[in-house]
Amino acid sequence: MSGDRDVVLLETVKTHRARLVSALLFGELDERRPVVDNVRRLVVSLVVAAVACAGCAGTSFVLSVLADQREAQAQQQLEQQQRSGSTGGATTSPTPADTAPADTARTDGPDPGQIPTTEPR
Repeated sequence: MSGDRDVVLLETVKTHRARLVSALLFGELDERRPVVDNVRRLVVSLVVAAVACAGCAGTSFVLSVLADQREAQAQQQLEQQQRSGSTGGATTSPTPADTAPADTARTDGPDPGQIPTTEPR
């Protein structure tokens, strides 16, 4: 029976030493256990949402600028054709395809009349 006490005492000392070494190397037990809260998840979610929003706004802006440039280029080409037609002597009336805006002349997308827009028609 006295042998069991000795074994229990030796195991207790071994456990205490292991705990002291762990505390010395890795800090207190409270510091080693991660705090499970949703604040970190909330912050990461907000950052991801902000990045997605900025990406959508940037894409919309770039597409708008490109559409404006395309429209301005089509307008300049139309004006050049009108100028060259009036100074060349022979006048030709522009066909509806020549006077159509660049966005409606495309055939690869849906009908522009069916797309809801905020611009007045």
